[in-house]
Amino acid sequence: VQLQASGGGLVQAGGSLRLSCAASGRSFRSYAMGWFRQAPGKEREFVAAITWSGVNTYYADSVKGRFTISRDNAKNTVYLQMTSLKSEDTAVYYCAAARIFVNNDQSRYDYWGQGTLVTVSS
Repeated sequence: VQLQASGGGLVQAGGSLRLSCAASGRSFRSYAMGWFRQAPGKEREFVAAITWSGVNTYYADSVKGRFTISRDNAKNTVYLQMTSLKSEDTAVYYCAAARIFVNNDQSRYDYWGQGTLVTVSS
């Protein structure tokens, strides 16, 4: 599976942005997906995860209520809708795929995208 993240950019605090992660391969619908982020000088951290069916979603406390993860298996794409953005959301955002659902355990994700930069100005 190859992953291509896109949709990053510069946005003002309080604004919204939607990230997309396009996956290659016919087996996309069988993978659990996750979003992670890495801010400058910090370790990569979990943001959100979604099961293969899209029925179950999970979020980091820092984004709960502001971010929404979703997927369209027909389009081989997973999304991260981000609202009420804060300066502390500034980071490179990565999507990842896992053969089994591993939630926030990034060491167990099998495939990673290249990342897309989100910059929130205050």
